[in-house]
Amino acid sequence: MISHFTKPVNLLMAGSSYLGSLFSKDRIVVRGMPVSISTELTNNCNLKCPECSSGSGQMKRGHGFMDINLFKRVLKELEPYLYNINLYFQGEPMLHPHFFSFIDICRGLHSTVSTNGHFLSPDYSGKIVNSGLSRLIVSLDGFDQDSYSAYRVNGNLETVLEGLRLVAAAKDKHKSSMKLEIQLLVNRINEHQVPQVRSFAKRIGATLKLKSMQVINEENTGKWLPAEAKYSRYELADNIYINKNRIPDRCARLWFNPVITWDGKVIPCCFDKDAEHIMGDLNQETFREIWNGPGYRVFRKAILKDRSMIEICRNCTSGLAGVEY
Repeated sequence: MISHFTKPVNLLMAGSSYLGSLFSKDRIVVRGMPVSISTELTNNCNLKCPECSSGSGQMKRGHGFMDINLFKRVLKELEPYLYNINLYFQGEPMLHPHFFSFIDICRGLHSTVSTNGHFLSPDYSGKIVNSGLSRLIVSLDGFDQDSYSAYRVNGNLETVLEGLRLVAAAKDKHKSSMKLEIQLLVNRINEHQVPQVRSFAKRIGATLKLKSMQVINEENTGKWLPAEAKYSRYELADNIYINKNRIPDRCARLWFNPVITWDGKVIPCCFDKDAEHIMGDLNQETFREIWNGPGYRVFRKAILKDRSMIEICRNCTSGLAGVEY
């Protein structure tokens, strides 16, 4: 029976099972369900960002769009326990032909969309602020066309700026409670523009999040690495760029917030871009079966034993200190 106590009780169960597993290491405890999920509406994108698995063309898995009936089925199972749902992972979520239907299904939940901002037309801007979406994140990775398109290849800065202005104006007009957030992926080319982006965000009533940049092509790390250490997740040691994160043997994501790919695969976290660690398939199993299944138990145990041996963890920022992101 679902009641208004279900979510807080589930949160306590998830938290206690995570702490219990940390304490025991050998005995993995799993009680409760996730309190947040990320769902990949599509891994297709309109841009060609060089350090993005999808945009760079380096993604090994197939491309497609999430079936809305699969989404409905998953949400029906998980909604009683969720505090938050992210409607993005890889790719550009606004490319999905039923984009607004996904948001509508999530009414009543705190929902977030992250977009590159190229589809915030006058019609879409008004629609999105009235959609029930809780937070819209728009990537703005530069404040002139050269610095912006150095990373956002095939992107148009003015299109994104105009889209942000339209959303801000629509928010004011409709007195929408949706939060508007600008995200700046700080790199060597745009780091000097942080004050300009901050000023622009303030003018339109948006918040600004500075995010450290992940580099997937090691030979390009020096090209993108910001001069200011507080913006970089990497440091140079013995002529090799390494993550500042020392990768402690723990990860709360495995007890709190999984990712679901467009084709229904459950993966451990947002750093598994290529779905190398598939915990289960929602086309064949329920989420609860996967969450409590052998795949997850083995992976959780491996994380608690020696997380540094897992490749996707080596670029992780979870728990990373001394970096503004």
